[in-house]
Amino acid sequence: MPMPAGRSLLRADLPPTAPAAPPVARTERYERPVLAAIAVLAAVLCLWGLGHSTYHAFYASAVRSMTDSPADFFYGSFDPAGSITLDKLPGFLWPQALAALLFGFHPWALVLPQALEMVGCVLLLHLLVRRWAGVPAGLLAAAFLTLTPVTVGLGRSITEDAPFVLLLLLAAEATWRATERARPRTLLLAGLWVGLAFQCKMLEAWAVLPALALTYLVAAPVALRRRIGHVALAGAVTVTVSLSWMLAVALTPTGARPYLDGTTDDSPFALVVGYNFLTRFHDVGIDAAGTGSIVASRTAHGAGHLGPGMGDGVGKMFSPGLATQTGWLYPLAALGLAGGLLALRRRRVPRTDRMFAGYVLWGVWLTTFFAVFSFGSVTGHTYYMGVVAVAVAVLAAAGVVQARRSRVLAAVLAVDVVWCVVLTLWYPHFQPWSAPCAVALGLLALLLASLRRPAALATGLAAALLIPGVWTASALSPRYNQPGAFGRVGPTSTRAGTASTTLGPHHQRLLAYLTAHRDGARYLAAVPGWQSAAPYVIAANAPVLPMGGFTGRVPYPAPTAFRKLVDTGRLHYVVVSRADMRPHAFTAGSPVGALLRWTAAHCALVPPVAYDPGDQVRLLYHCVPAHRG
Repeated sequence: MPMPAGRSLLRADLPPTAPAAPPVARTERYERPVLAAIAVLAAVLCLWGLGHSTYHAFYASAVRSMTDSPADFFYGSFDPAGSITLDKLPGFLWPQALAALLFGFHPWALVLPQALEMVGCVLLLHLLVRRWAGVPAGLLAAAFLTLTPVTVGLGRSITEDAPFVLLLLLAAEATWRATERARPRTLLLAGLWVGLAFQCKMLEAWAVLPALALTYLVAAPVALRRRIGHVALAGAVTVTVSLSWMLAVALTPTGARPYLDGTTDDSPFALVVGYNFLTRFHDVGIDAAGTGSIVASRTAHGAGHLGPGMGDGVGKMFSPGLATQTGWLYPLAALGLAGGLLALRRRRVPRTDRMFAGYVLWGVWLTTFFAVFSFGSVTGHTYYMGVVAVAVAVLAAAGVVQARRSRVLAAVLAVDVVWCVVLTLWYPHFQPWSAPCAVALGLLALLLASLRRPAALATGLAAALLIPGVWTASALSPRYNQPGAFGRVGPTSTRAGTASTTLGPHHQRLLAYLTAHRDGARYLAAVPGWQSAAPYVIAANAPVLPMGGFTGRVPYPAPTAFRKLVDTGRLHYVVVSRADMRPHAFTAGSPVGALLRWTAAHCALVPPVAYDPGDQVRLLYHCVPAHRG
């Protein structure tokens, strides 16, 4: 009887409820030394030069504030007084705050957790792929991930993607073990890891769920009804853990916690669903208006230099701006996925086949994140690509191992070398020797392959990895990667930001004046925006009130609340720049503009001679409580 076309990949000669003992990859003599060498390389690439780390003003301010109290730590307060939060969930900064408490508040201490997390990703990926495709594939996957620029970039950054990638890999590892023997308790652990990843990157964490759920639903050796039940339970755990912080915040009375940045209604759901999700898809017609979130251009904040071909669109994943950070091995990854599925189709494997389960896991993983990032606005933030790099490394390694005795591999390696050369030609002044060297190695590999020499494969891999390896190694130079920044490596790298993180002489004299005249106030002063507040927070842990949040459009503090702060003596001073007081510095409906206009009308301008006669930039207003006026 012919098999239906939709089921041609699988055969039914293995009972679906008969769990097969998972094969154990035999430890090869070379495995541990090679793995140790890869781990040391990853550690060197991520840890080298951390003493040159710099603060990212926005995140470093939050970390400094989060070390002040358990409440500020839990809520992710931006300022030491606990007034307003980050514009994201704070989970990704918890390791950085703990590191600052342990080692002191230094730039390198904030980068160290990410470096260790990315080394952990390399080791965990080896373990995962080893269980699936054997020792050689596991080692290759670890090596490929290590030599992908975005991996090292994340290890030297302050972004949320290093812990995010590690947590998703932990979820994949738990899912794999659960699938092998249909263990529901282990699958619940996967749900826990995804829920914790949600605390780092919110709804982006749920993009991994199709890969994890389909792997278990397809390959777990148990009846379909039970598979569905197990996945449903794990989904419930995922949702519960994911929403735990949001529910705790929603149940805390307003005023007993910091205001949630990015929102107009102080709602955690507006922060997560509106501001950090729906606004990322504005280019495909999704409207976040009415969600209670600030609807602002995502490109305007922190995009930096996008690189050639960047911008929103389906093809942007292949643009030099993104592909040079994560996509050097796209051709090998395509070989791994397509070749693996074709091989399984010819074998007509049972649905519980280990190789089939792995291709479901990593194929759906790569496809899902590719689609999400193709249609979602990530502007110039290449650090999003960490989850893509993981799947590319896995499938590329599987493709090399599977096709190592086939002429197809030689052809794909040649295509990969050409792809790498094309990408690097967009940057003709960056290590120009790497392209001709890669071509020379590729030609040598083809010659060795035609002579059937065993060194052909190693030479071909060296040719394909030369250019990405050069880009990755460039992270060791502060010129091509600034530790503490956003993780971009190579000629398009940028520093941590333009906001100041130090107090110059004028700032110091003003701070001394405000401290001496604090008179029991909760805040030393209010300032317009986080960039004005950051130097005072980072350098002096000073309790300043940042008005307007990250975008400057957050209605915090509300006018009535602002006047109440003044009337109750919790706020005496407002510090602004002369540029802030120009008529068109803020739009007519801007919350900050309204507060500054009230300040100019109701507060007394302090003569500069009182705090700094040489300050020609800042204006200091003294606001007297109404009952004392």
